[in-house]
Amino acid sequence: MSQAQESQGGGTGGGTQPLPVIERADGELDQSASAASYDPRPTLADDTKATRFWSPRRVPAAVLALLVLGGAGLVLYDIAAVRAGHSAMSWRRDLARELAERPLKDTAVLVGAGVAAAAGLWLIVLAATPGLRAVLAMRRGDPDVRAGLHRGAAAMVLRDRAMDVSGVQSVRVRMKRSKVDVRAVSHFRELDDVRNDLDATLADGIRDLGLGRGPALSVRVARPGRKG
Repeated sequence: MSQAQESQGGGTGGGTQPLPVIERADGELDQSASAASYDPRPTLADDTKATRFWSPRRVPAAVLALLVLGGAGLVLYDIAAVRAGHSAMSWRRDLARELAERPLKDTAVLVGAGVAAAAGLWLIVLAATPGLRAVLAMRRGDPDVRAGLHRGAAAMVLRDRAMDVSGVQSVRVRMKRSKVDVRAVSHFRELDDVRNDLDATLADGIRDLGLGRGPALSVRVARPGRKG
């Protein structure tokens, strides 16, 4: 007869606390769900809206630069050796022969082209997207200051707020960039009453987080499942 408090946003979790459980006699799982709406607080001005943080990507850029530098240096060395009267490296002769003899519809050629296209598309996506998905941009109260909040920390704060609601036995909070998904278990009180209190409490909690873009809120409350 125990339930676990859980928080899932950035990999955080809670402890276990034994509490009394009230179940339906027929064993069915009562549930109550809602999608609450609220008005997030505005930013300082239109020109100081909070934007996502861009990842510096130093490690991928360094690895790619080293690979390109090594490959280019190897090819240039081989070309210079051929110009100096030496024979070309065996791998370049084999590659030139394969490219000349294999038709374009060959499986190996198609697979290689697909891998190269996928790698190029992946690099373009990395270059065009901000990254740092685990960091939520906060409201800008000063045009010269930018702040961010980790999703795991935000989920922990909202879980603690939800556990203060009467009737809540355990809570799981999943914090996403555009949505807060809350799953709660209530062992007493009407589910609709508990859900309404959670809607109000969590909406206030999201506003107090100071996020630049207020996420949507989805709350689901259920009775504890039958044990054994």
